[in-house]
Amino acid sequence: MTVHHVLRAVENVRGVAVHTPILSAAAFNERLGRTVWVKAENQQLTGSFKMRGAYSALAAMDPARRSRGVICASSGNHALALAQAARLFDVPAIVVVPEDVPTVKKQMMGVLGACIVTYGRRTGRRDAVVHQFAHRHGMTIVPSADDAWVIAGAGTVAWEMIQEVPDLAAILVPVGGGGLAAGTALAATGHPRLHVFGVEPAVADDTYRSFQAGERISIPPPVTIADGLGHAEPAALAFDINRRLLAGVVTVPEEAIAEAMAYLWRHYRLAAEPSGAVAFAGLLHAPERLPDGPVGVVVSGGNVDWSTYRHLLDTAMPRLENDAATVLH
Repeated sequence: MTVHHVLRAVENVRGVAVHTPILSAAAFNERLGRTVWVKAENQQLTGSFKMRGAYSALAAMDPARRSRGVICASSGNHALALAQAARLFDVPAIVVVPEDVPTVKKQMMGVLGACIVTYGRRTGRRDAVVHQFAHRHGMTIVPSADDAWVIAGAGTVAWEMIQEVPDLAAILVPVGGGGLAAGTALAATGHPRLHVFGVEPAVADDTYRSFQAGERISIPPPVTIADGLGHAEPAALAFDINRRLLAGVVTVPEEAIAEAMAYLWRHYRLAAEPSGAVAFAGLLHAPERLPDGPVGVVVSGGNVDWSTYRHLLDTAMPRLENDAATVLH
């Protein structure tokens, strides 16, 4: 894959995907001592960047094949995106999701007309279920990260950022299966001074461990507040791209993710889900890893149950108040 796949995806999603805002906050820039640009993909259709990849994949698909329907496995956001894309193309969709998928995501899938199949996150054979339904109904599987056009669609996020802020020194993106990181890295090729970093929860560090080993490593199914990043192994195609093109992978503790959600609300008025705030957590937790210059951060999604969001912000806000008081003193 090359940057040309991303450019093709730009055309695929034009007029469908929202060109989301890129935001900066003077108070936070002053606090951090550098300019930060936040890409608000929580304002994308279906509430996350995933719409770009799902629609790109269906747009590139043979029409006869597409008409038989599509199916995916997902922790939530990719399923939502595929349901929306399938609706726009007027084809059937089945989404296979964990039993504990956040309620807000599950409700939206139903509204979009997808057939919902659930599995046990720790005991269910997710991929076997997907292949069984795909074979039975003649549907095409659209992976969340292990697909060239899904990756290329995800790369349109970074392409927009680079067009608006061409002097970025680094872009931070969350890493689950690795599709967004791979698409971002492809979009950044041709910009040798631009470094792309993946960020993932420390308790779901399959990509970090894989980077250290030089090959894909599997970990036990992780438990993290960032439910969209709870992968046990990187996607094969995405990892092949990431190990060649990423500048590095940063891991962050759970409390840093909650603090990032609070900072995003306080300074940018963005309501991010935990997975969507992970890249910002990397900025807060390991700024020394980044080169000098403006930094771009992808807030990848905002689909979070209100009770979870309120609890995490209530937990994190007192730490922000103490931090602000220390800085002022």
